[in-house]
Amino acid sequence: QGGSIFLDEIGDMPPSVQTSLLRVLQEKSVRPIGEQKEIPIDVRILSATHTDLNELVNTGQFRQDLYYRINVIELLIPPLRERIEDIKLLASHFLKKLAFENQCGKITLSEQSLKALQYYPFPGNVRELENILERAIALCEDDVIDVTDLQLPQDLSQKQMALQETQALEEFLDIQEKQKIENALAQAKYNKTQAAKLLGISFRQLRYRLKKLNIE
Repeated sequence: QGGSIFLDEIGDMPPSVQTSLLRVLQEKSVRPIGEQKEIPIDVRILSATHTDLNELVNTGQFRQDLYYRINVIELLIPPLRERIEDIKLLASHFLKKLAFENQCGKITLSEQSLKALQYYPFPGNVRELENILERAIALCEDDVIDVTDLQLPQDLSQKQMALQETQALEEFLDIQEKQKIENALAQAKYNKTQAAKLLGISFRQLRYRLKKLNIE
């Protein structure tokens, strides 16, 4: 009461639960199991999803009225592979947390292992980074995690690791991404909606990337 409720992966919520949640939001009350009376509540609702809720609404998989109820302020958080500058900070945070939980001394990443993480696409996003580091701590023989301790998939090609050392990784990825987007725009005759479909991303994601890469 008076606090916040975080609903993770709300896009995966079954229709029956969507109906119940909508009622709670509209009536601002809940009835605990076994109780006869409803209890008024005053909470802030935060939700997260990896799917495009607008698309789910269009396909009938998510209630439109619930979508409008929860979509008051929207924050787009890019996947980890699109914000590699955060990997070092997140890795440091997780290593401190894991070291405390395992009651061991300070553990750090070698320069080469950090570079390998920055090249890795992280299909599992931030959770995967934490899992990789947790496994690496169990495997490393000292207080420095090496590349072999990470046990990243072997298809993390040597070509990626051998990219020009003098070129900043973020700059290189931005150039590649910008070229791909510009090619899609040209192919779609600068129809942004069509370009987003060609790229396999939502229009909202394309709009974010256009702004990030300063593409007119």
